[in-house]
Amino acid sequence: MNESQLRPRPNIPANLLWEFDYEKFNFDKSYKIVIERVLERGNLDQWREMVKYYTRPQILETIDWSAQLDKRDKDFSRFFLNSEFLLTNAS
Repeated sequence: MNESQLRPRPNIPANLLWEFDYEKFNFDKSYKIVIERVLERGNLDQWREMVKYYTRPQILETIDWSAQLDKRDKDFSRFFLNSEFLLTNAS
């Protein structure tokens, strides 16, 4: 068993990955797809889950890689990644 098989999947809803077989989806191998979807359509809890599951370099790499996100969304994503909102617990 490798490390990704031991790690539980992130709590990211299937509706963000609607076109994939959610039960077979590899959250580690396809991290850019997951991160991009959360950046585009995720709520605060999903952002927190993304930050908990993926590394900061993975998230920043995806922001730079994404053709879906425009400059404004990329700038916001970088700003929000550093914000206090992601550090506080949900009420």
